[in-house]
This record gives sequence, C-alpha cells and structure tokens, in this order.
Amino acid sequence: MQEKFMREAIKQAKKAALLAEVPVGAVIVKGGKIIARAYNKRRNPHDATGHAEIAAIKKACRKTGDFRLTGCDIYVTLEPCAMCAGACINSRIENIFFGAYDEKAGCCGTLYNLPADPRFNHRSQVAGEILHEECAKLLSDFFRAKRQKQDK
Repeated sequence: MQEKFMREAIKQAKKAALLAEVPVGAVIVKGGKIIARAYNKRRNPHDATGHAEIAAIKKACRKTGDFRLTGCDIYVTLEPCAMCAGACINSRIENIFFGAYDEKAGCCGTLYNLPADPRFNHRSQVAGEILHEECAKLLSDFFRAKRQKQDK
C-alpha cells in the first residue's frame, strides 16, 4: 500500500519538474483514500513556504474542515525539512512516509528527527526509503539537467 501512495506522490513531483520546480510531490491519505495532492511551487509565485507538504496539508485541512489531520498519513518524495516536519507535527499527521533522504535539509532522521522529539505535543511515526531509487532519480536528473543548462 505504501508504494501505491508513493507512486501518486511521484506523479505530483513530475508535475513540479514540468514547471522547473524542484520535483517534490506529496499526498495525504485518510482511511486508505487520497484526500490531498500537491507539489513544490516556490518559484512562482515566489513563495519560500511553497513546499509540497505545506500545500498538501492546507488542502487536506480544507477538505476535512479541521486543522487536526488525525488519522492521516503523508507520503512525500523527499524527506521533509524542518518547516514541513513541523507542519506535520502541528497538523497531527500520524505517519510520515518519504522516498529519498535529504542530506542538506532533512529533519525526519538525517539532520534531526523533529517528529520523534518527545518535547513536542505530538509525535508522528516516520518511515523512509519508500521507492527511494525512483524518488532520488527524479531529483538527481532534475539537478543534472539544470547544471548542464547552466554550463551552456
């Protein structure tokens, strides 16, 4: 089941790549059904908070009519950063599933593990490396193409 939902997040990440955005996608699942889909959208409209996770959480909150996403899981192609991990905690996401680790900004196990910190009022369970190779390839292909374009 995890792979099925991660594949949906990968579809969202591919949409981001088509817009020259870093290819990160996210879906939020409740009761075995996707209730929100989103992808990175930071370049246009110039929004530092335009991460896939934040957009998906906002959509899920509107859909459920509550800021508490109790009983919801998020699937994201890249390990959430501090902002996104914090948003998962604050929205009470139960499980965070991600594909690729983020060596530079990951806060679900790489640089820090915010969702596991007992000082917060909520802790999300975290599982990484779901379809890791596919998720990592999306990112490496994107940045390779970007570098090649700059070299010309």
